[in-house]
Amino acid sequence: MIPPEPPQQQLQPPPPAPPNHVVTTIENLPAEGSGGGGSLSASSRAGVRQRIRKVLNREMLISVALGQVLSLLICGIGLTSKYLSEDFHANTPVFQSFLNYILLFLVYTTTLAVRQGEENLLAILRRRWWKYMILGLIDLEANYLVVKAYQYTTLTSIQLLDCFVIPVVILLSWFFLLIRYKAVHFLGIVVCILGMGCMAGADVLVGRHQGAGENKLVGDLLVLGGATLYGISNVWEEYIIRTLSRVEFLGMIGLFGAFFSGIQLAIMEHKELLKVPWDWQIGLLYVGFSACMFGLYSFMPVVIKKTSATSVNLSLLTADLYSLFCGLFLFHYKFSGLYLLSFFTILIGLVLYSSTSTYVAQDPRVYKQFRNPSGPVVDLPATAQVEPSVTYTSLGQETEEEPHVRVA
Repeated sequence: MIPPEPPQQQLQPPPPAPPNHVVTTIENLPAEGSGGGGSLSASSRAGVRQRIRKVLNREMLISVALGQVLSLLICGIGLTSKYLSEDFHANTPVFQSFLNYILLFLVYTTTLAVRQGEENLLAILRRRWWKYMILGLIDLEANYLVVKAYQYTTLTSIQLLDCFVIPVVILLSWFFLLIRYKAVHFLGIVVCILGMGCMAGADVLVGRHQGAGENKLVGDLLVLGGATLYGISNVWEEYIIRTLSRVEFLGMIGLFGAFFSGIQLAIMEHKELLKVPWDWQIGLLYVGFSACMFGLYSFMPVVIKKTSATSVNLSLLTADLYSLFCGLFLFHYKFSGLYLLSFFTILIGLVLYSSTSTYVAQDPRVYKQFRNPSGPVVDLPATAQVEPSVTYTSLGQETEEEPHVRVA
């Protein structure tokens, strides 16, 4: 007599780990009564939705606040540059950029030089030197073209045409970073640009100093060229800091930026530098400019990694308004209520843009696996069907121990 086989114990799927980087969004929570969604009660699903909304609201406020910190740094850059050019007649944009690149070189390039293995400076140069050489040239000339445009066109033209960086960043992010936007993102962008138009109109109404405007076509083309280069640089920066590292980006920018700006300084600006009436006030202004510029370059990758290049460029639209508010006390600018309307319009556009996440044109779990090829592979429990394109966002600090995800 053959004894009956004992009943096989059914293997229970492992409990799902709490979401960290692969985020289940509100739209992708299993609906009540759907297959695989019975393990969550209605109250549990409501609680999860509420927690996700709180986290997203906090992330939205943080992204807006971080963008305004960058705008304040640009305000400091603008104020010190204005004092140098108008009060002390020191027109040295290449030298000012050179000082910033030297600081980046001393801090970040030397950090790469003392690292070991594949993150060492020489190892990076052997693999990607020509890419960073092109990026360094693009970053240098973007700064130079916009500053040079002030000699040819008006302030209003520069403010409006500089917004051209936003569609450049959107298009490059769409095709190269595979980022997809929702209708609310485009609505926020339009509102921000309307705010900039309101500010430009206020400048005309109060008769704010518009610059020489002797050859507007040349100046406008310089602004468009600079904005295009800025857009390329920002998207390239976002790609590097998401796939490689912030220190590598800043170290290589410092190396090649210092090299090319030094050459350009020796060729084009050495005579202007000799004309500068050096004293402690001018020295202090150069130190202040360099500190703000170094802070902007060091902090911007952090903000881009937490938000995106598009969000950062929208946030920087308020920089001109901060400079104007400071100018009311320092340079006795005339005030108009349209400036306040412009400021709050831009902030409303930023809130609209940040109110929902962008997403990539592939399953985000594959994207994370591509970014972390050395981590352990884990299987996610198939509790519900996941759409091929899912909203992706990072709700926590990234760690090196982040597991792979195998997509069924």
